[in-house]
Parts: sequence; structure tokens; C-alpha cells
Amino acid sequence: MAESIRDARRPAPDKLLGEITDYACDADVTTSTVAMGTARHCLMDSLGAAMLALEYPACTKLLGPVVPHAGMPRGARVPGTTDELDPVRAAFNIGTMIRWLDYNDTWLAAEWGHPSDNLGAVLAVADYRSRSGHRLVMRDVLAWLTKAYEIQGVLALENSFNRVGLDHVLLVRVASAAVAAAMLGGTKEQVANAVSNAWLDGGALRAYRHAPNTGSRKSWAAGDATSRGVWLALNSLRGEMGYPSALSAPVWGFQDVLFAGREVKLTRGLGTYVMENILFKVSYPAEFHAQTAVEAAVALHPEVKGRLGEVERVRIETQEAGARIIDKTGPLDNPADRDHCLQYMVAVALLRGGLRADDYEDEAVADPRIDALRERMEVRENPAYTVSYFDPEKRAIANAVQVFFRDGASSRRVEVEYPIGHRRRRAEGIPLLEAKFRGAIAKRLPASRCEQVLAVCRDQRQFEETSVEGFVGLWVV
Repeated sequence: MAESIRDARRPAPDKLLGEITDYACDADVTTSTVAMGTARHCLMDSLGAAMLALEYPACTKLLGPVVPHAGMPRGARVPGTTDELDPVRAAFNIGTMIRWLDYNDTWLAAEWGHPSDNLGAVLAVADYRSRSGHRLVMRDVLAWLTKAYEIQGVLALENSFNRVGLDHVLLVRVASAAVAAAMLGGTKEQVANAVSNAWLDGGALRAYRHAPNTGSRKSWAAGDATSRGVWLALNSLRGEMGYPSALSAPVWGFQDVLFAGREVKLTRGLGTYVMENILFKVSYPAEFHAQTAVEAAVALHPEVKGRLGEVERVRIETQEAGARIIDKTGPLDNPADRDHCLQYMVAVALLRGGLRADDYEDEAVADPRIDALRERMEVRENPAYTVSYFDPEKRAIANAVQVFFRDGASSRRVEVEYPIGHRRRRAEGIPLLEAKFRGAIAKRLPASRCEQVLAVCRDQRQFEETSVEGFVGLWVV
């Protein structure tokens, strides 16, 4: 009788867990040629960003096995290195490299984030599985990557975790757990168990992204999240239990404890929407809400470069999200602080006619003109920009910049509504994205290997048919 009473009180599984599980296990996303083609460019761009990150000791000091000489022969390989690691640690390495320079693709909605963070889990698990006797091809990787993008991105559409102080990487953990468990051959029950545990982990605080605590954790938090997803998936396949009402349990569930009692839900069916509409960072390693502001400032550079000492004020119009996240005044303590400061990025672009990752380093800050310009900047929300930002048919990320001089003259007001990485500018953006990729891999791979990588990557059919083991092998240094 006691057992029957307990069963009667057992809540029904959360609907969201079932929706994510069914999609991860059953959906065929390969029918969307747009999604698969975009996924190839996402993978290329992410690995290019990872190669650039290997130039920075602050990143490389975190890589490799947890302790020296603790690699795993025939394990998952880490591109750009000689390391072979267990898939959990490999996912951390790959995810951290991709995210380090804030130069990977982006998704903006009620919550923002970087779905390519999940490539840490997808590529590590794919290589691990391939080297364990399960032949996979890169078409499989693109399909799993598309699913991870969709889970993270659709959850982000109207569920704002930043509003309650939680960091967006919790969605990376959820998406990576679901996809990794399915990739490893998990049953629907095992996939759901992994996803439920990902929600039970709660969420990291956003403190490391905001003053006065902005720091380098924001560059490895996604690597941590995607590797945690792999760890939860592996545990699930060992038989570890799940928690069917991890989200909805009164008092103790995620929604009551961390989401102000609101329901976490999907507001559209899971398909290929996110991958097809992803935002690429093509030109500038800048927080995405600032991409169009930097582009506008670069356009103004020829007009103002000879009059920098005469600037009275610089007006920046942005969206509500940009004003809330990256409007910063006062001292900036480190590169992680600077690449999330709208005024800093615009100042460098006005001064130099561009913006590079090195512009966030301490040496660049020695130029006193940067802070002099920052002090003359005013940031304001343009309500129309906020409306178009949330419009699902637009997903614009608009900014406008105008410079005013002490003699009463002013520059043009340059407005950029869609960044070059937006779907509406694909024809213009893809050639530049491919050029960015070529330049990035040349930093790390010998010329002959670069040619091999490019030969595989330039053709969709050849890329999809390439074995995972062979593809990842091209990136071993």
C-alpha cells in the first residue's frame, strides 16, 4: 500500500524533457540543405576561432589533461594540439578554445549565447566514438551540431535566464547533455535522464561577465558547460537515474528555485530554425550586440581620424540588450572586461579603422586616446532597435554612431541594422567568413595541411562524406 501511495504522488515527467529527448533521438535534420550547409560553415568558423585562441597563453595554460601525463591513448583528439584525452576533458579543451576570443557564432533573443560552444561535446564524442569502432562521417557531426544549436537556441527565444542572474551557458550544458547522450547510443530514457540532471545542476552566476568581477572565466565557462554535458551523458549510459520533474517540482525544482516560478518552455517546435538563422562574427572579435556599432565606427574612421582631438561627444544608439550588457564606464581591468565594453570597442574602431583581438590586450590600452574618447561617449537605447531585435522575422542587432565636434560640426550618423554575419547578408558574409577561416588555420597548421583542410571544407558533399577520424586527424599538430 505504501508503495502505491508513493507511485500516486509521483509527478508526471516534465513536458520539456520529453520534447528535447524526442527531438534529440528522432529528428532528421539532414533534409534541410540550408541547415547542413550553414552547419559546415559554423564548424569551420568555430575551429578557426579555436586555432586563433591557441596564440594566447591565458587560454593554453588551461588546456591538456587535468594533470600532466594523464592523456588517453586513442581518446578524443584536440585540434591544433597533440593531445588525446577522455571525451569529457577533450570537450572542455575544444569548447574553451572556441569561446576564448569571443569570435564564434552567436544567437540573440530573450537569452543570448553561442551555440557553437556545443561543438566541444559534439566533436569530442564523435572522435571518441569513431576511434572506438563506430564509424562516423562528418554528415553525422553536422546533424548533431544542428540539433545542439536548435535545443539551445529555441530555449533562448523567450526564456530569459539573464533576468534572474543566471548565465546562458546552462543552455550549453542542457543541449550538450541531450546530444552527447544520443550520440553515445543512449535510449530515450537515458537521454532524458542526462537532460534532467543538466537542469538539476542549476546555473552559473553571471557575475564573471559584469563589473566589478569581469574576468577570464567567461572564456572557459562554455567549455566547462559542454564538458559537463558529456559527463552527465556518460553517467546516464552507465545507468545513473534521472529526475522526471527536475524543472517543475514545487519548492525544489529549477523553476521555483532559480526561475522565479516561471515555466521554462519551448515557444516553437524543434527543427532547424536556429542553424538556418545563426549569426556569424565575421569581421570583429566583439560581443555581438556591438558588431554593428563597430562596423559603423569603422565607416566613420576616415571622416574623423584627422579630428580626434576636436571631438566633443560621440553618440551611440543601441538596443536595450546592448545598453544593459555592454554599456560600461570607468576602469576596465582586463581583456575580458574590454571586449564587453561598447564604448571601448567603438573607440578603437574610430581610432584605428578596425578591431582585432590584440586590441583588448594590456599593450593596446597604453594609447591614452582610447579612454579620452570613451569619456566623451553617450549610450542611449533606441526603442525601435529593441523592437526589431525581438521581431522573429528580423532579429536585427542595430546600432548607430555619430561624432560631434567642438566647433558645432558633426559627422554623418551611420546606422547599421544587420551585422555582416546575419542571414540577410549571407551572400556578402560567407566569402569573408571563408577568408577568416583561411587566415586562422594558417596561424596553426603548416601550409600543406591547410591545403588539405581547405580541400575537404570547400565542397559540401565531400565534407559530409569524410570520416570523422580522418577529418580530426588533419588538425593534429
